[in-house]
Amino acid sequence: MNQDNFLVIMAGGGGTRFWPFSRNEYPKQFLDVLGTGKTLLQQTVDRFENICPPENIYVVTSQIYVDLVLEQLPFLTNQQILAEPSRKNTAPCIAYACNKIGVKNKKANIIVSPADHIVLDKEEFQKRITLCLNHASDNNDLITLGILPTRPDTGYGYIQFENSINEVKKVLNFTEKPTIEKANEFIASKKFVWNAGIFIWNFSTFAESFKQQMPEMALSFEKGASYYHTDQEIHFINELYEQCQSISIDYALMEKSENVKVVFGDFGWSDLGTWKSLYEASEQKDENNNICDGLVKTFDTKNSIIKTPNEKLVVVQGLDGYIVAEHGNAIMICKIDQEQMVKKFVEIAESVNKKYV
Repeated sequence: MNQDNFLVIMAGGGGTRFWPFSRNEYPKQFLDVLGTGKTLLQQTVDRFENICPPENIYVVTSQIYVDLVLEQLPFLTNQQILAEPSRKNTAPCIAYACNKIGVKNKKANIIVSPADHIVLDKEEFQKRITLCLNHASDNNDLITLGILPTRPDTGYGYIQFENSINEVKKVLNFTEKPTIEKANEFIASKKFVWNAGIFIWNFSTFAESFKQQMPEMALSFEKGASYYHTDQEIHFINELYEQCQSISIDYALMEKSENVKVVFGDFGWSDLGTWKSLYEASEQKDENNNICDGLVKTFDTKNSIIKTPNEKLVVVQGLDGYIVAEHGNAIMICKIDQEQMVKKFVEIAESVNKKYV
């Protein structure tokens, strides 16, 4: 195992689109949404087994989730958990982690991964990651994983690539969540892949590229070199985040840089961003294409996902294409093809009482 390989897991999101299971105090990355016996965060760590030493794993999360991270990943030290005082999107999160790692190891090869994705084919995933790491260690490129699309999905970002025989291909363009018409064009052209939001680079390449595109933010995080891995780190970060711009790594770095490459992957990936994506990713559908998690009995019901407490009998009749979700003090029943309403439901629940979110 290469001691220069480091993993950064982004685990600070609220995950409101999985309400009522995902709550402000217990978001989806800390839940076993697939019923595997492991949370999404724990599954993320597992898929990098034998790629990155445990002592080189860093988790960036909100200060309010530090105890949850330690509970689910007890092998981590406090120095491996980077506690953000506020959510400022992915660019500050990644800049913080990469600069802290750079103080420890200037030769670091860094993988950045969200905590709430799923990968069904771990072996193939590790092959792709290893290819990216080998390239990153010898080249000044920012690499992203691209997923071979299976449908014209408007919920994903798309990457246009330069056609070549190389496995590591030059990125020509990024497009965020296109219209269905554009998505159909992209699929038909066979020149686009989905953006998985997983990045690989060496520390020096990231530092130089970030300095070119975001000089002010880069300098701010570089100033923390003498504070990282010390008791003064938290105070430094708390002050820095008050002034820090909220911006994604895609807008801040990837879409502006010339040295961006993509490696294709086909390993059963889903970003599990919504109830619909959970339904589509699950391999546990019954003969009526239902996913039932809990003490559930169905009659004349199909194409639905029903997730309820094990200690409560739930009988469902006559549904086609629905989400039925109960957790704690809230129940949601919603058509799968109208799951965009979940955001509205959360707003309504919060207006009733904050205890429901």
